[in-house]
Order: sequence, then C-alpha cells, then structure tokens
Amino acid sequence: MSNSLDRKKEAWSARFSEPVSELVKRYTASVDFDQRLAQADIRASLAHAQMLSEQGIISSADFNAIVEGMAKIKAEIDRHEFVWSVDLEDVHLNIERRLTLLIGDAGKRLHTARSRNDQVATDIRLWLRDVIDSQCELLQQLQQALVGQACAHTNTVMPGFTHLQVAQPVSFAHHLLAYVEMFSRDAERLIDLRRRVNRLPLGAAALAGTSFPIDRKRVAALLAFDGLCENSLDAVSDRDFAIEYCAVASLIAVHLSRLSEELVLWMSPNIGFIDLPDRFCTGSSIMPQKKNPDVPELARGKTGRVVGHLMGLLMLMKAQPLAYNKDNQEDKEPLFDTADTISDSLLIFIDLVAGIVVKAERMREAAGRGYATATDLADYLVRKGMPFRDAHEAVALAVREADREGIDLGALPLSRLRQCSNLIDEDVFEVLSLEGSLAARNHPGGTAPDAVLAALTRHRERLGIR
Repeated sequence: MSNSLDRKKEAWSARFSEPVSELVKRYTASVDFDQRLAQADIRASLAHAQMLSEQGIISSADFNAIVEGMAKIKAEIDRHEFVWSVDLEDVHLNIERRLTLLIGDAGKRLHTARSRNDQVATDIRLWLRDVIDSQCELLQQLQQALVGQACAHTNTVMPGFTHLQVAQPVSFAHHLLAYVEMFSRDAERLIDLRRRVNRLPLGAAALAGTSFPIDRKRVAALLAFDGLCENSLDAVSDRDFAIEYCAVASLIAVHLSRLSEELVLWMSPNIGFIDLPDRFCTGSSIMPQKKNPDVPELARGKTGRVVGHLMGLLMLMKAQPLAYNKDNQEDKEPLFDTADTISDSLLIFIDLVAGIVVKAERMREAAGRGYATATDLADYLVRKGMPFRDAHEAVALAVREADREGIDLGALPLSRLRQCSNLIDEDVFEVLSLEGSLAARNHPGGTAPDAVLAALTRHRERLGIR
C-alpha cells in the first residue's frame, strides 16, 4: 500500500476522488518562496511538541523522536541538502513529510491540536520579529554613520532650501541630523510594531481553537512571545501586523529616497557639494566622462516597489470574510521582498554615508548666493523696533537692489542699505555674514554650532557612540 502522503499518485486526501491537476499544483504551491520560513517552522513545531508532551497529549517518546528528527531536518536545510517538493505545496507539509519519513508515526502526531492556519501565522510572526530586530540594528548603524559625518562638519556652511530655492544658511551637520531624526523615528515605529507582532496565534487551530487541553501560554513562553492572540478567528485570518510592517518599511524607504535625491543633486557637477566613492557608482556605456550615482538612484526607485507592496497587502485583506482564506498565501512574497529591500538598502547606505566626500568650499559659495541672510536682516530690523511685516518689506527692497547690482546683501554699502531703513547701522554686516546667521539660531533644534553640538552629544549618547 502506498504512503498516504505520496501526493504524486493520490488525491489530496480521502475526501477527494482524483488528484490535484499539475497546473493547479503549480498555481497553488508556495514552497518556492515560503521555504524561507523553515527555521521558524521548526522552532514553532518544537515548542508545540514540547507543550503537547507536557500536557500528556503525546508521549515523551514521541516528543524525543520529534526533537531528534527536527535536528536532522534543520541540519539538512542548513547544508542545502533538503529536497523541497512542489507536490507538498508548502514549507509546512514538506517538513512534516520529511519528519514522518525519518521517525514514523511520531511525526504524524506533531500536527495534533494545530492547523496550517495557525502554524503559518505563527511562523510569519517569528520570522518578522527577527527581521524587525535586525533592521532596528541597521537603523542604529545608519544613524551612527550620519552622526559620524555630522561631527566633522558642524562648521561647514551650506544653503538650506525651500522649494529648491536658497532659503537660509545651515550647517551640513545640522542637515544630516535631520535624517538622524527621521531614522530614529523609523526605529521607534519598528519597536512599537514589534509588540503587536510578538503575539502567539498557535492554538487557534483552523479557526475555532482545539478540543485538546493545550497550554498556549506555555508555548508563548517557549517562543518568547509577549502574549497571545486572544481571538481564534482573528489569530488565523488577519495580516494587519504584516501590513503595518510594510507601512513602517515604506516610511523608511521614503526617508532613504529623500536622502538619495539629495545625494544625486549634490553630486551633480552643476552643484558639486559632495562626491561619492567609486564603489557606489558606475559609468556610461557611451560617455567616458560619466560617474553616475547608481546606488542612490536605485534606492529612490525601490521606494515605489516597497510602497506598492503595502498597497498590495491592503487590497489583499480588504474584502476577506472571516476566517482564513487562500488569498492569504499572497501575503508572503510582498512581505519578504519588502524586508529584503529595506535590509539591503540600509546595509549599503551605512557604508555609503560614511564614504561621502564633502566639498565644503562649494557649499559655502552656494550659501553666499541667493540672499540667504535676508531673514537675518529682517530680524535685525525687528530687534531695532520695526514691526516684522514692515521689516519684511524693507528687506525685500534691499534684495531687489542687490539683485539689480548682481551682488549679495552683505556686499551692499551701508549707505545703500540705509535707504531701505535708517535703523540699519554698522553692526548689520555681522548679521549678514554666514557665520552670524548660523550663530543667531542658538536654541534647541537650531543650526547654531553650539546647538548642533548639543544635538550631536544627545545622539551620541543615545546611539552609544564614544
């Protein structure tokens, strides 16, 4: 008599009168991509088996056999010797089939009191928990790289922009610390999300729980889950934790994309604020002079891919009735690709940021154009007693005068400046200098060197940088 798990020759189960067609097998199988859940599946299965043994649902002999068999399977997977079969649909049935071949009936008893529905939900949460922990560490390393660059450039002046027009002078360090704040919030979101990911679905079985006397809290403790999914229907059917991860990942990608856009602009010869190491760039197949910032360009493009996965998962869940549906097989590929894309992007940007070569003189020259200290002149007049709206108009006249001459505000002689307001005196030229503009904004969050140094101290302590 043939083995009942030989799916090539038999129907799916005794319920069916004919085998699944080859086309349907390929269409419905997920083992090509969900095999990456194998380690999580083994961990969860071992915890489940231990609980079953402790509760007297399976014998200690069966449990010991399961432990021994799973150790062999893990070793085969680690050595890339495990044979995955599309006939067995997914990672779970492949491992169960191999376990049964290794240890016999004890392997068949492992699935007591669980379903693939709560099994896969548990595996994904275990896998995603590890991803979150890894990406929190990568985000910390990226922040450390940004802080390292910032420490070298607290006095490097560059133009700050709004609408891509020169607005006010800032330090390059202050500019980089804006991204530190963004990535810090991304890490906070991941940490907060982890609490909701780290809840155990196992024990929900197919949708209604199980009639066996299981101890879900024991399994949760064995797998280091913070708590249980409290409703069996919800436990197996929702993927909001995966959607939430993709939402956080989308924000990380957007922040990387904004940084990428600036790196591309800054590296352009027309701007020339920075250079990137050659290992992050390529040339042109036809123009030998080209040095293209491929890495930041590609990171910018991959953001659309990550955000697209978020939209796909939202649409996947929007019309599903309770409880589990086969639709949910489609959750894994976008989730896996999102995690891979974010991890790879963070890893490469850690090295890329540390390798940025700053062209401080070009930055300073650009900050001297575009009347970047105009607001400082308006503030100067306000401190002299002029209402701000009147000061705004007076400075607008001065800017028009300087623009007519093709010179910066600080290059206008005092007599010309006083034509705009008789409140202007010799001390105005200190206000109109780039260093004076930076130093004037000496408050928490400002771009003054002392404020930036205070921010760097705070970030260095938070990130454990000595």
